[in-house]
Amino acid sequence: MPFAPFKIAQIDHVVLRVSDMDRLQRFYCEVLGCTVERWQEDLGLLQLRAGSSLIDLVDVAGPIGRKGGVAPSEQGHNMDHVCLRVEPFDAEAITTYLKTREVRIGESGMRYGAQGTGPSLYLFDPEGNRVELKAPVTAGADRLRA
Repeated sequence: MPFAPFKIAQIDHVVLRVSDMDRLQRFYCEVLGCTVERWQEDLGLLQLRAGSSLIDLVDVAGPIGRKGGVAPSEQGHNMDHVCLRVEPFDAEAITTYLKTREVRIGESGMRYGAQGTGPSLYLFDPEGNRVELKAPVTAGADRLRA
């Protein structure tokens, strides 16, 4: 089998279909620190800068969003989770901060990611999408794939 004529460098963007654009923009910008990159109102597309990547929010009532079917809900999501690598990673400080913002927090633990094994913490955005905040690789952590 021939090799692909390209090499993947990183995740460029993640697209979330959302029912409350303003609420999700506030969460990703005010709570997680993303910034607005570009707003294409005619498409119902808001692109947020997340480090070197983008998180695209697509309004389910807009032209692009209507193509994807029903809106996300507790019973059905458009993805399992998006993982954001964060620095510094102080689980206690992050948890305390998220609680002050009334963010629903999930489990934490050591998880394997693109750079190896390190601590991470799950949380949920206002529409129930799971977000993982991941630390840099822990020194000496097992870098073998699980």
